Amino acid sequence: MTDTHAPQPDRELALELVRATEVGALAAGRWLGRNEKESGDGAAVDAMRRLLAAVHMDGTVVIGEGEKDEAPMLYNGERVGTGDNPAVDIAVDPVEGTRLLAEGRPGATSVLAAAPRGSMFNPGPMVYMLKWIVGPDAVGAVDIDAPVTDNLRRIAGALGKRVNDLTVLMLDRPRHAEMMAEVRSVGARLRLIMDGDVPAGLLAAMPEYPYDVVIGIGGTPEGVATACAIHATRGEITGRLWARNDDERSQAIEMGYDLDEPLTTHRLVSSENTFFVITGVSSGDLVDGVTYSPAGGTTESLVMRGSTGTVRLIKARHRPEKLAQYGAAPLH
Repeated sequence: MTDTHAPQPDRELALELVRATEVGALAAGRWLGRNEKESGDGAAVDAMRRLLAAVHMDGTVVIGEGEKDEAPMLYNGERVGTGDNPAVDIAVDPVEGTRLLAEGRPGATSVLAAAPRGSMFNPGPMVYMLKWIVGPDAVGAVDIDAPVTDNLRRIAGALGKRVNDLTVLMLDRPRHAEMMAEVRSVGARLRLIMDGDVPAGLLAAMPEYPYDVVIGIGGTPEGVATACAIHATRGEITGRLWARNDDERSQAIEMGYDLDEPLTTHRLVSSENTFFVITGVSSGDLVDGVTYSPAGGTTESLVMRGSTGTVRLIKARHRPEKLAQYGAAPLH
């Protein structure tokens, strides 16, 4: 539970956090298309944790890279920041779309979100969840228990569109075969994506983009990070935990997780005082990727604040000495 009497994060934190995703993207971008997922991810992790150590906050990583002995740092439970107030939960994905980065494909990003201590849902052993994500005009249209076709009709009605005019985003996965068939049967347009849960959610939740809804089973940690951004867009994420097998289901139930509980935006992140930042590594629909030149590097980021609904687009130039300081200098 969030302590409402504790010092709350203020707007200055957003500009500190975006510096972390910028250096993460600059470090990871050197590995674009080199087919080395771990190297690109590790470079981003190293750069981000060095910068986060100087951020004025008492941060605990709730959504991170896994347990300490299975990941190159920024692990679940790690403390980051100077230790000063505010006390915050952190969700971090140094490279969202490591396969996209390794294969030189569009849409790899660096993501970081923050919310007051105790406000983020801890996924525990549940790696996946079913998600529906819509923008502000379709809030309340989704019933997590209803068939896909019924929800699409309701979303279309809320948006003042015909179902045929809807564009649905979905991860291209065998587990989605039935949902794909339902989308097609009702006549909606379907765009399949290789990876990138978080950017896809933002594309659906922000009215300026030509996408209406994200449907499918994706990462629970990514769902929590996305919920921080959804607070700012005033859209909605609705979901439910999804067990990959009986063992995972049993473990979750033993740990007290209710696998039938609808996971709303406020259940995933109970405070609206959220911060969300995303910086492009390789150019995609949401943000442009990193570029390099003898003068340094450039980045493009979205910075969101939940309490005010402010969404900023930040383009930044970075000097060569900064790239060297955070491991983003040329590899050879």
